[in-house]
Amino acid sequence: MMRAFSTAATGMAAQQMMVDVIANNLANVNTSGFKRSQVNFQDLLYVTMQQPGTEVSSGINSPSGLEIGSGVRVASTIKVFTIGELQNTANPLDIAVAGEGFLQVTMPNGALRYTRDGSLLVNGNGQLVTATGYIIEPAITVPTDATSVTIEKDGGVNVIDSAGTRSVAGIIQLARFPNPSGLSSEGDNLFAETEASGTYTTGTPGESGFAMIQSGFLEKSNVQMVTELVNLITAQRAYEINSRAIRAGDDMLQTANNIVR
Repeated sequence: MMRAFSTAATGMAAQQMMVDVIANNLANVNTSGFKRSQVNFQDLLYVTMQQPGTEVSSGINSPSGLEIGSGVRVASTIKVFTIGELQNTANPLDIAVAGEGFLQVTMPNGALRYTRDGSLLVNGNGQLVTATGYIIEPAITVPTDATSVTIEKDGGVNVIDSAGTRSVAGIIQLARFPNPSGLSSEGDNLFAETEASGTYTTGTPGESGFAMIQSGFLEKSNVQMVTELVNLITAQRAYEINSRAIRAGDDMLQTANNIVR
């Protein structure tokens, strides 16, 4: 069988996965705090028929070799953590991390997860939670008699009670990772720590390199629709060209078979 069949098949499989990733990016174009994924490709093993520098005659070495590749594979998908556009919502409980850092949330089993989605709410127990209901870490409880809640740039959650007394209910902390692209996507706008991401450090917004918090804003997805559509067209055309390579190989075999007729 011609090597072109299997080589072109790897190209079709790789471009199909790229389309899958682009589709997920486009599907989340309006998801708060979403970070687009990028596909990285690697070429496969080569069949070396002649090494570069091989002596072709007395005292003369070939300046190049003869190698035939085996195709392509998807090496990885990475999250691109550029900051998305900040959208004004006028909701004092909506916050955007204007730079590096993640909000920490506690899962029902006690594990920590991390998010860039700052759509916060107050649950029935007065605790600040995400839109899904996960409690912010460290836990912050808003008094039941609070008439106003504001969140400052340094993460301080200020409340005013029915008597007009102002107090601080708690301070939102951020987590930072050496390699955020190594985080594992868990769904629900959450990320999990992995060995690749490194161990997180926590800090107060605006201090020690941590981003400040913008209250009344949400960070939109960093997906650029025009870029994704261009990538989609490129992947589609690359898939089509690889299928044509298979068709060309089939035509060549058919021609060879017809010689003996």
